[in-house]
Amino acid sequence: MAYEKKNEYLGGAAILALAVAITKVIGVIYKVPILNILGDEGSTHFQVTYSVYNLLLTLSTAGIPVAMSRLISASAALGRPRQITRYFRVGLTSFMVVGLVGMGVMLAFPQQLADFMGDHEISAGIRALGPAVLFSSVISVYRGYGQGFSVMTPTAISQIMESSCKLIFGVAVALFLSTHGYTSPSIAAGSIIGVPIGLGLTIPIMVLLKKKIDRRMTFGNTEDIPKSRSATCREIFRIGIPIMLSSSILNIITLIDTKLVLMRLQSGSGFSYETAKILMGVYAKAQTLFAVPSSFMVPVTVALIPPIAAAIALKNFKESRAVMESGVKLVNILALPAGVGIAVLSKPIFTALYYNSNENGPRLLIILGIASFFVCMQLITNAILQASGHEKLALISLPIGGAVKIIVNWFLVGTVGVNIIGAPIGTLMCYLVITCLNMLFIKRHIPDPPRFIRLFIKPAVCTAVMAVCAIAVCSVVSKLAGSVLSERLSAVCGLVVGVIVAVVVYFILVIVTKTITREDMKFVPKGEKLAEKLKIK
Repeated sequence: MAYEKKNEYLGGAAILALAVAITKVIGVIYKVPILNILGDEGSTHFQVTYSVYNLLLTLSTAGIPVAMSRLISASAALGRPRQITRYFRVGLTSFMVVGLVGMGVMLAFPQQLADFMGDHEISAGIRALGPAVLFSSVISVYRGYGQGFSVMTPTAISQIMESSCKLIFGVAVALFLSTHGYTSPSIAAGSIIGVPIGLGLTIPIMVLLKKKIDRRMTFGNTEDIPKSRSATCREIFRIGIPIMLSSSILNIITLIDTKLVLMRLQSGSGFSYETAKILMGVYAKAQTLFAVPSSFMVPVTVALIPPIAAAIALKNFKESRAVMESGVKLVNILALPAGVGIAVLSKPIFTALYYNSNENGPRLLIILGIASFFVCMQLITNAILQASGHEKLALISLPIGGAVKIIVNWFLVGTVGVNIIGAPIGTLMCYLVITCLNMLFIKRHIPDPPRFIRLFIKPAVCTAVMAVCAIAVCSVVSKLAGSVLSERLSAVCGLVVGVIVAVVVYFILVIVTKTITREDMKFVPKGEKLAEKLKIK
């Protein structure tokens, strides 16, 4: 093989998981004060701006890392470094053009995009995020290049750089604007200025990291004749476009849904525009917490694709099944307790983080906590389909799930007495449908598919016990602390102690019940030594 891998599947996942953990800590430090500064109404401007940006970002970048990592991984397995170089150069040129188009749309038509979303005050925020689309397109090519070799450092560093700059510049600008009397749309626009700054500063680092990877390749294979540039470009887009379309479907649906929720709160439930913005803002705050578990699953899904693609290229279906099951099991072990924990502790979470928010917050978070598990399962099943060459099947499941979301939200959000509570119900139904359809496709189209039910049972039992402990401990500690502390501080105490106890209980249970085995630990760096110390059989 032309390239000797140093990071295996979960080794790469571990690097990304650490980066995601750092990024999420930074994200909480960033978003909690930002959303508190903005208030419920300003949070709506923040959320709607990001909805527009995420769609154009997805159209410009989604599919690049997957296509590049899959093609490069297969070429590395077959010993073809010249073809790998061709993939990178063609991909970089092609997606720079795509990124320029995305940036141009945001810079040229910010007011038109704002008016379409029903929030005419966000044009400044849209314009501020324009350059980020181009920068992300370039960085995505470098990410995909590294991921193809299971080198996750470029992805990890770019995530940390973006989130750090977003924190430093975003909070500083938001505080400055808020203390000088600027309006919430202006503060919302200023709070996101760190995104393009962070991405722009990341590009030189990506160039240096790629040079380090290049030095590990050899070019002695005389049979390694690369395909033409046009053929290489077609191959990249053949894989990337279906993934981009499948990712864009959800972003388009989310964009429509954001506009729909604002509209139906007014036309169906009878709220004023100002009240609708407040309800939409508290929903945006709940969505911030809802997105946390799935972000920790991204390292698993990203690291899953190269080894599956390599195993399938070598027709080693037994190996591909082992990696698939390892990924699905890891998602179950991590996502189930995270989602259920958010649901059962929704009230203390919202009280601790967003004390002065609308009273609907905890109820929204209960539903979104459960939905977060199905988001994670949708991610892992999509990754399996993409890695095995069935990425087009996602073009069936995603639109169906999105249609369910729009239909449910149309009726429920516009129903008096339900209103904003209908939005998370639509989200839950959407990802439940997508997950079920993806599992069906995997069972029918992939040789030796993973055994989903078998991988779900033990984590579910451990999670149920953990949830009971979390509720009991949090409730008792909050009541005891409430006699001497304020409501918010007592909620913080109960939440912290409850989470610590829940984590310890769950950790013990997954070992005692053999939910995680010594065989699973082989995929983790130094996992066998860790299994020996923990006496995992």
